[in-house]
Amino acid sequence: MRTKTLKKNKINVVTLGCSKNVYDSEVLMGQLKANGKEVVHEEEGNIVVINTCGFIANAKEESVNTILDFVQKKEEGLVDKVFVTGCLSERYKPDLEKEIPDVDQYFGTTELPQLLKVLEADYKHELIGERLTTTPKNYAYLKIAEGCDRPCSFCAIPIMRGKHKSTPIEDLVTEAEKLAANGVKELVLIAQDLTYYGLDIYKERRLAGLLKELVKVEGVEWIRLHYAFPTGFPMEVLDLMREEPKICNYIDIPLQHIADPILKSMRRGTTKAKTTKLLQDFRAAVPEMAIRTTLIVGYPGETQEDFETLREWVREMRFERLGCFTYSHEENTHAYNLEDDVPEDVKMARVNEIMDIQSHISWELNQQKIGKTFKCVIDRKEGDHFIGRTEFDSPDVDNEVLIDASKYYLKTGEYVDIEIFDAADFDLFGIPVK
Repeated sequence: MRTKTLKKNKINVVTLGCSKNVYDSEVLMGQLKANGKEVVHEEEGNIVVINTCGFIANAKEESVNTILDFVQKKEEGLVDKVFVTGCLSERYKPDLEKEIPDVDQYFGTTELPQLLKVLEADYKHELIGERLTTTPKNYAYLKIAEGCDRPCSFCAIPIMRGKHKSTPIEDLVTEAEKLAANGVKELVLIAQDLTYYGLDIYKERRLAGLLKELVKVEGVEWIRLHYAFPTGFPMEVLDLMREEPKICNYIDIPLQHIADPILKSMRRGTTKAKTTKLLQDFRAAVPEMAIRTTLIVGYPGETQEDFETLREWVREMRFERLGCFTYSHEENTHAYNLEDDVPEDVKMARVNEIMDIQSHISWELNQQKIGKTFKCVIDRKEGDHFIGRTEFDSPDVDNEVLIDASKYYLKTGEYVDIEIFDAADFDLFGIPVK
């Protein structure tokens, strides 16, 4: 027979999905802590809050499986309550309530106050910038806007996150100052679309203006830009990147495809020629820049010719960082009206072909780093190595620098000059420079 635990409630927040979800979980945890609640991240607790992802099929499957796992633990008496929030819950709440009724309550992406209420906590408006960070102490995500106004045919983000809403510059500076006071040295700026920042509240693109204020924050050494959109990019940002040492020579700009028929069907608002020119302008303005992009293969109607156009363009552009994914047919998106006509095995073969090309490009670019010295931040110790990153690498997704821990002692979070003596496809090997 199931018995309720008698110990004091401990709330376990489980995060699935992207960096935006990590940020949202940190805000939730900060609110709970400010209310005197005992809260942990992905550890044992008798109350569980699952922050779900609902972006593509694999992410949805992981979210559903995680919910089912904790519902089973609830049945076994290992946890007392299970709450679900985030994108999957926003998108499919009625279905989830019907299919998995043993969850105590479901909440959408904008229902933080309601979630806090059932957790017997009050939403504190005055807690601007107060978060319980879950990343290593030296870096943190800074979400500068919520939602998206772009009409991309394949994307369900606007369904789950709503319209674009910028956070005022002064609030972001306050948040950055609090993070820096807690030891954060690297800010990773995130949004569904950084380039749109400011249009809603300032009636003009203000990413450059925001960056000018953030570089003034004492203690911050690196500022990194994630998720820029290729149309309407504020080019003055490149001048700042080149001139301001705190802004990493790095940008994440998901391009998705390059064949004109696919770009048109995707409703990306650009062409192969325009996109290629934009990247050439990036390279001209900031020659040292590392460009990360993501691509989708197997989109409805993608012909072999379209794929070959993409493949040859990847070879030509020689991106420093690249990820490739198979198209996921998502209901209520514009592309859902199209026939998902590229077989799964063809999708996977195309992904593998693109990533094979990229691994060769990455290897060649990494060989050019041998013998050079780079400023690196030390993220962690793992096995026999300290793991660091250059300014050209973002946490979790990019290259890492490995330093032999049996020969050198380094502190997590410190910045060290590292000379590279060897390189693989996606790893660099280095020694500290005295």
